Amino acid sequence: MATRMTKHGYSLRNQDVDALKILAGGILGMVVAMGIGRFAYTPILPLMLRDLEMTNTLGGLLASLNYLGYLIGAVICTINPRIISSRNIAGVALLLSLATTIFMGTTTSHVWWGAMRFCGGISSAILFIVISSQVAEALVRRSYGHWMGALYGGVGSGIAISGLIVPQLDKVGGWSSAWTGMGIIAIIFALLGIALGWKSIQAKVSTSALPRASAGLGKIRILAAAYFFEGLGYIVTATFIVTVIAATPGLETLAPYTWVVVGISAIPSTIIWTHLAYRMGNRKTLLAAYALQAAGILISVRAESSAEVLFAAVTFGGTFLGIVAVTLAEGKLRMGREGGRSVAILTASFSVGQMIGPVIAGRLADWQGGFDLPLLLAAMSVILGGVLITVDRNFST
Repeated sequence: MATRMTKHGYSLRNQDVDALKILAGGILGMVVAMGIGRFAYTPILPLMLRDLEMTNTLGGLLASLNYLGYLIGAVICTINPRIISSRNIAGVALLLSLATTIFMGTTTSHVWWGAMRFCGGISSAILFIVISSQVAEALVRRSYGHWMGALYGGVGSGIAISGLIVPQLDKVGGWSSAWTGMGIIAIIFALLGIALGWKSIQAKVSTSALPRASAGLGKIRILAAAYFFEGLGYIVTATFIVTVIAATPGLETLAPYTWVVVGISAIPSTIIWTHLAYRMGNRKTLLAAYALQAAGILISVRAESSAEVLFAAVTFGGTFLGIVAVTLAEGKLRMGREGGRSVAILTASFSVGQMIGPVIAGRLADWQGGFDLPLLLAAMSVILGGVLITVDRNFST
């Protein structure tokens, strides 16, 4: 096997270098598609509420349209799994993600905002599933499947980056500059990701072994239901946490940096939780993550100090991607060679929950004049997901 020498004299096999490039490219792809394309909305939303006098109802509706698009993208991949191995589809989805981010700042039309968030959701789902499946298979072929948990750290990295940069872009030109600036940053990361991983991945995701959509579903039905309630509960915090902190007297200056804490906490979380899953088993690990996330959401209901805000941000950021990683790993384990389809099915279930959550939470917040009730309901939803994990008999560990 050909090797390459580093300046320190260590040898790296070609497949080692390829695996590193693939993982780095995948991480950058997650930064673009998820961390920015999907989640930059959270720190920018308070700026839109401030500058444009938007209502929480409209903010929740735009978020739900994004998640409706995410659901449709996941369903498309479920119905036609060959999309998972298509570079052309991935390329179109990437362009759509970039365009719908950068052009959000060029209009004040609610209709166009809704259309762009909807289309951006479709592209995010397709990119998430494509990147997850192609990078996983490419790493496994090179005997580096154990690196997979690091891939989802790209989502946390994108969240942290947006949390740091949006306040600076706000100083330049408010909400509009925030969207445009994040779109430009996403383009830069996308080009870097393509340069690193596109040629090396040589994806050959098998689709011949994937049966009809109904096959194998019985193995993941309860897991998918739990994932639905996780999506319903977590997304309220994911959409409104910065808005909630910004509206809390005495904590306003912490609001934009709360999202940074969420992102930083999320970066190592997938590695930590997948390691715990290896030691404790998937069921116990998921129960611990669900419980910790619910506790953080409950604390955020009455958070009045920086310590409480920090706890809420760390527990949220430190659990939601871990739940994603362990749930998808469990789904792949149960469905074996149908692993690509399991990712799509579970993502679709998750998407239904996260589509419903923001619009209900936004309407309740406007009706109640605050987020206490939406956050309580979000915590209850996560707890219900944990109950379903407890009664699911399909866990082997």
